[in-house]
Amino acid sequence: MLIHFYKYQGTGNDFVMIDDRSETFPQDTTLVAKLCHRRFGIGADGLILLQNHPEYDFRMVYFNADGKKGSMCGNGGRCTVQFAKDLGVIADSTTFEAADGRHEAHVKDGLIHLKMGDVHQVKHMPAYDFLNTGSPHYVAFVDKLSELDVVGKGKAIRYDSVFAPGGTNVNFVEQLSDNTLFVRTYERGVEDETYSCGTGVTACALAASARHLQSPVNIKTLGGNLQVAFQSSSPEQFTNIYLIGPAQKVYEGTIEVGEQSFISGH
Repeated sequence: MLIHFYKYQGTGNDFVMIDDRSETFPQDTTLVAKLCHRRFGIGADGLILLQNHPEYDFRMVYFNADGKKGSMCGNGGRCTVQFAKDLGVIADSTTFEAADGRHEAHVKDGLIHLKMGDVHQVKHMPAYDFLNTGSPHYVAFVDKLSELDVVGKGKAIRYDSVFAPGGTNVNFVEQLSDNTLFVRTYERGVEDETYSCGTGVTACALAASARHLQSPVNIKTLGGNLQVAFQSSSPEQFTNIYLIGPAQKVYEGTIEVGEQSFISGH
């Protein structure tokens, strides 16, 4: 079976994108995991289907790199908006459906402004904050983040019984200036550190508002720079949350799925 695919990245968070408006892509866990494998497939942090929707411009269906359906992916959402624009599905603004419901987005000056869901609860614990920005996120502020064992510490927290059964994404944050954060994230489903996590940096920016950071918060990740804008009526109530950053096509090609697989691209 030949599958035509596109590869997109948003601040280093990369995705296999499939135009599935015909809804013919086989949503098989093993197949998705194989396509995302960095040695035996295309290689990506996740796979995203763009499908038709009866009320909105499109539906975004997101799979983690392990092949399982995932929750909301912020960088994936920005990539899907750019993908939809490149396909001619939308112009510069859109409304679409993702795993956590309806989203709005617009493209301006080469950046994707993706509206995230409202947040109505932030658990402030002694060592960390916990909140859901479309996906669950643990946020801990640290010093010398560049030297931290993100994979080792992140994996232990991700599988801690406190967060069972679904586990959590784990973010470590260093405040670089009055309004800039450096964020590194261990992502569940990928089971590794990623270059960037959209829902993760969103969670970090909201948690940092308790430290008097003002909207928009500038975010530095291993894969590039993002901004998170929001309005807040209290330390636990956030609305009009926007994840802002670039998204771009890397290449497209075809892959034959079977015992002998090959990839061709451009």
